[in-house]
Amino acid sequence: METYSLSQLSEETLKALVTLRVQVGVSDEWENMQKKELTPAESTQIDYLKSILRERDLVVMNEATLWARAIYPILVLAEQTYVQAWAGIPLKATYPVFQLEGEADGALAPAAAGKPQQPYLIVHEAKRGVHASDPQIQLYGEMLAAAWLNWKGEANLQPANTASVDSQEIFGCYTVSESWTFVHGTVDGIETEKPTFTVEFSRVYNGLFEVECIVQILKAIVAKQLEYHSGNCETINDTVGKV
Repeated sequence: METYSLSQLSEETLKALVTLRVQVGVSDEWENMQKKELTPAESTQIDYLKSILRERDLVVMNEATLWARAIYPILVLAEQTYVQAWAGIPLKATYPVFQLEGEADGALAPAAAGKPQQPYLIVHEAKRGVHASDPQIQLYGEMLAAAWLNWKGEANLQPANTASVDSQEIFGCYTVSESWTFVHGTVDGIETEKPTFTVEFSRVYNGLFEVECIVQILKAIVAKQLEYHSGNCETINDTVGKV
C-alpha cells in the first residue's frame, strides 16, 4: 500500500485514488447557513477585527502572520461547547488501497484531554510563490483524510453487531489572502478500492467585508455536526440498552 503526502498531492494522483465529482454552480445551502444569528459579543469582536484588518496590508504579510491576524481569530469566533479552533492538525488515513498523511493548517474540532479529535472542518491556507501547490487539490486530500478519521471514530463507537455506514460528510475551506472559499464534501464507498468524493463549492467570501457571513457559516457547520453527533450518541445508547 502506497502512502501519499498531502502536501504533494497532484490532481492526476488524486483522480487515480478516488472518483472526483465537482458539483456545478453554488447551492442555496451556503446562504441558508448565513441565517445563524450572531451574539452581541460576537458582533463586537467582528467589528474590532475588521477595524484592525482594514489598517493592515494583508497582501504582503507572510503566511504565519496572516494566519495569526486574519484567519485564526475568525475560527475562534465559531467555537461552541467542546469544539475549538486548532492549528497544525496531523492527519493520517488508511483507505483500502492507499494511505494519506500530512498536516492541515487548521480545523474546527472537538477537544478531549487538551487534544483535537476528529475534525468537523478543515482549513487550508494557500501557500504563495510560483511553485506553490493547488490549494483545492491539497484541501481535497485533507478532507479525504479527515473524513476517514471521522468514519473510523464513528465505527469504533458502534456496537459490535452494527454495520458501519460506508459514507462520510466533511467540510473544508481554503483561504487566499483575505478571501475564503468553503467546500462541502461527501465520501461514499470508504471501504471500497476507489471511493467517490463529491464536492460542492461556496462563492468566494471577502474576509475584510464579509466576516459576519464567514462566521455564520462556520457556526452553522459546527452546530450541524454537534446535532449529528448528539443524535448518533442517543441512537447508540438506545441500541446498547436493548442488547
